[in-house]
Amino acid sequence: KYMMAELYGKSTGLSKGKGGSMHMFSKEVGLMGGHGIVGAQIAMGAGIAFAEQYKNTGNICVTSMGDGAVRQGILHETFNMAMTWKLPVVFCVENKQYAMGTSVKRTSNVTNLADLADSYHMPNMKVDGMNPDDCYKAFKEAAERARKGEGPTLLDINTYRYKGHSMSDPQKYRTKTEVAEWMEQDPITHCFDVIKENKWLSDTELDEIGDWVKNEVKESVEFAENSPYPDGK
Repeated sequence: KYMMAELYGKSTGLSKGKGGSMHMFSKEVGLMGGHGIVGAQIAMGAGIAFAEQYKNTGNICVTSMGDGAVRQGILHETFNMAMTWKLPVVFCVENKQYAMGTSVKRTSNVTNLADLADSYHMPNMKVDGMNPDDCYKAFKEAAERARKGEGPTLLDINTYRYKGHSMSDPQKYRTKTEVAEWMEQDPITHCFDVIKENKWLSDTELDEIGDWVKNEVKESVEFAENSPYPDGK
């Protein structure tokens, strides 16, 4: 509900309504936020990991970036430093195949983004981002490596966004057929299939969970709508 309030620009939001969708912070849960400057979080993630290493907390930092952000030069400086100092950080590329509207193939000779880590001898994996099981295993392995003091890992999480980059995105850079093919791999459907195949939950129990989720969203929206705007100070 605090995240929803931030989207509404309300004072009860994570950044008191003054950060918006690009600046979601919550120290209490370890959420260090998003950043409006493309690629800035790559170096900041390494900095957070350095702080955890210095304080010997045993914590790690998971740093997410899009396939467009990896084109920033700061990635290479950060990877070099992170490997040199064996920082406890997991670099995660949310590879949606397109940045704002340009495909990975048009912006780089390296289309397997996991390969970007090879120059720094950084362990890396290409992961099926449409399969939650594969994602869990990859993150578990990378996190364990970081906590052992073995340094960072780059995960190339191959996924897809069904909607445009923004409300004004006409999506002319891809076909409806392509979108439909990716939607057939939908990870939520995958989860339902695995649950049903293993008989972990019945259809009735799944419906109850669905109703609970809808209610959570409804309550969050109501909380945001009923919250006051910032006072301007």
